[in-house]
Amino acid sequence: MTIEIKKNADSATICVAGRLDTTTAPALDKTINEDINGVSHLILDIKDIDYISSAGLRVLLSAQKKMQKIGSMKVLNVCPAVMEVFEMTGFADILVIE
Repeated sequence: MTIEIKKNADSATICVAGRLDTTTAPALDKTINEDINGVSHLILDIKDIDYISSAGLRVLLSAQKKMQKIGSMKVLNVCPAVMEVFEMTGFADILVIE
């Protein structure tokens, strides 16, 4: 998995590519919790994520809860396979997906 961060004044876009699973989820969690301090608007661009496990879902849920307290979070460019997981797990109702 690769993670690319683009920061602006109070917002950040994190572009993630690869598989978001048990092995790679901790890296995204670290990025969200340590590398984007001071950000009140988070955009996760996951157009190049073709698989997400429960560990990846936990990272997204944690990020959503964190960002709700200080601003907002949205998820962009969700592929059909990942959107199916979001719909089956109820994440489609929890996350702001564009």
